[in-house]
Amino acid sequence: MEADDDEFLQWFGTEWKDAEDALHDGDAAPRFETWSDREPVTLFGAWLTAHNVGETYVAFRQLASTFSHARECTVDLLAHGVNGDLAYTVAREITSTTVRGEARDYVLRVTQVYRREDGAWKVVHRHADNEAVTGGP
Repeated sequence: MEADDDEFLQWFGTEWKDAEDALHDGDAAPRFETWSDREPVTLFGAWLTAHNVGETYVAFRQLASTFSHARECTVDLLAHGVNGDLAYTVAREITSTTVRGEARDYVLRVTQVYRREDGAWKVVHRHADNEAVTGGP
């Protein structure tokens, strides 16, 4: 339905995007709000992997501790779909931030799966890999 699609894209472009910006500036807390705390949850990240909710939260804290001074975090949304309480995105994430004290630029190819829980969208799976790297954590 178009209304579901619009609602999802609104959330993705605001709450989800704000959480990603915060993570790349060293703050993991907003990302916890956009991820499910209900199993199953998986993360096949470009730098870290997690197989359940607890492991994802550890990974997010670890990632945030490496990032600071985000300069740019752009999302190039290539495809998305919404069907009832499930959605997906395929995107390129173009990031300029500081990683462990060094300015870094990188592009990730990212596929995510979302589930609507109690009326709110939550990420339940992320797969990311490096498209072009001038450095990463």
